[in-house]
Amino acid sequence: MSWWRRLRAALSRRRPPLLHVAGDTGEGPVVILIHGIASSAATFRRVIPDLEKHYRCISLELLGFGESPAPEGATYTIEEHVASIKATIASLKLGAPFILVGHSLGGLLSARYAAQNPAQVSRLILVSPPVYLSPMELADPAARAQVSLYLRVYEFLRTNKDFTMATAATISRMLKLGTALEVSERNWSAFILSLQNCIESQTTVADIAAVRVPIDVVYGALDQFLAPGTMRIIGQMRHVTMHRVEVNDHLVRPRLARELVKVIG
Repeated sequence: MSWWRRLRAALSRRRPPLLHVAGDTGEGPVVILIHGIASSAATFRRVIPDLEKHYRCISLELLGFGESPAPEGATYTIEEHVASIKATIASLKLGAPFILVGHSLGGLLSARYAAQNPAQVSRLILVSPPVYLSPMELADPAARAQVSLYLRVYEFLRTNKDFTMATAATISRMLKLGTALEVSERNWSAFILSLQNCIESQTTVADIAAVRVPIDVVYGALDQFLAPGTMRIIGQMRHVTMHRVEVNDHLVRPRLARELVKVIG
């Protein structure tokens, strides 16, 4: 192989993979929507039909999930995820700042993106964000115990593949979620590494504090993945507005979808 081909191959390996653009509909100000872990752009199927009446809605699928690439050797750190999000958004050649919406893991990645690219984001909306501090950083014993329990559950899911895949398939089938919840052989590495490197180990509170645009947090009162202690901390930040949706869990169900559309405006 010539030196030129070797250089091109090396540069190609370093270039972040572009994500699958699952939808680009409507006209007007741009809203970019990013789903969460073990999911796909189907997360926003109840949101986009109302939004696209007034906005251009672009939905991306995260690295390793949906129809996006799952590169061999990917470690699915927050840096890798955000690099692919940034490269994909750059490829769209948008002419103005956009509203960025992230659900679950997508919210954590969106917070990092907005903190690093302040001129590109006009508003940040975090939907059901599993924001945690390290148990050692929490003074409240109850909050510390709750986060410790979450981390043990996540470790159990990562280390018990058959149980996790079977449980996810059962829940998806019972609730008719389709690809809004999928843990399969194809995305197993993306799932466990994203869980470990982006959710269990995170600096999202610092990222949210660093964002310089208004932030709305939309979450369900019955969300089983949120830590009330950490939610109180981010809710006290002056640029953050909290929107609690009664009778809704972690998923974007009809009630939460309506609130999200209302918040976007």
